[in-house]
Amino acid sequence: MLTQKDFFHHKTTESFLETLKSKLDPLMYEEIVQSIHYEKELQLLQAELVDFQQWVAKTKRRVCILFEGRDASGKGGAIRRFSEHLNPRLMRVVALTKPTDIEKGQWYFRRYIKELPEPGEIVFFDRSWYNRAVVEPVMGFCTKSQYEQFMVQVPEFEHMLYEDGVDIIKFWFSISKEEQNRRFNSRLHNTLKQWKFSEVDKEGQILWSKYTYYKEQMLGKTHTTFCPWVIVKSNTKEAARLESIRHVLSRFNYDGKGNSGTDIMPDPNVVQRYHRMVKQIDQ
Repeated sequence: MLTQKDFFHHKTTESFLETLKSKLDPLMYEEIVQSIHYEKELQLLQAELVDFQQWVAKTKRRVCILFEGRDASGKGGAIRRFSEHLNPRLMRVVALTKPTDIEKGQWYFRRYIKELPEPGEIVFFDRSWYNRAVVEPVMGFCTKSQYEQFMVQVPEFEHMLYEDGVDIIKFWFSISKEEQNRRFNSRLHNTLKQWKFSEVDKEGQILWSKYTYYKEQMLGKTHTTFCPWVIVKSNTKEAARLESIRHVLSRFNYDGKGNSGTDIMPDPNVVQRYHRMVKQIDQ
């Protein structure tokens, strides 16, 4: 049993952990140790992200990071860990609402072009133009011809951005059906998170196989050498956050790279470049 004294007479983290180990259930102790390790690694990687952002600003790079995945796959949480210590003047988070009547009559990509990064800026898309590849056809929010036109145009659209010097990183956060359902239930029972749950989320479980079909079509047809998809296994939120940050950092040779002293190469068991044989958990 922990006492108030246990929290005050230790001078180092190591000695405090020894006390915890002697008094707590092994599973609870292991959870605490993992949480401490996660917070430490996150802080070091966020320091690297600050260096990375300064380099982006200095070199006038345009960095565009797309976060895609099923509902409750951890996209928003990962974006918060990416962005929480960055200079807000040099980065943006884009999470567009449904298109207006005027936007519905425009070229589909126009509303996203307006949100692309300026020189020296990083933009995080919490869902992107790929809404039309999965969510819209599954939920009946677009016609078959609109979907087919998008699938033809998107590789060409991204190739033009690539040739113009925009750095695009495309993440697909992969979550199992069981874990998604657990997270949905957690949201429903948390008054601070109930706003995250919608009727579309509820349909996500019912239409799981349909989502899988369109997801596979998207990955197979829009994965290119100049703009590849990166699969992030996100059943464990903490690992998904750390390894997706590592993936971005590993892609660039920025000033001060590695100064934090932590490993910035992603774990291939969590983050993998897409190929048809890569094992996913949201099939």
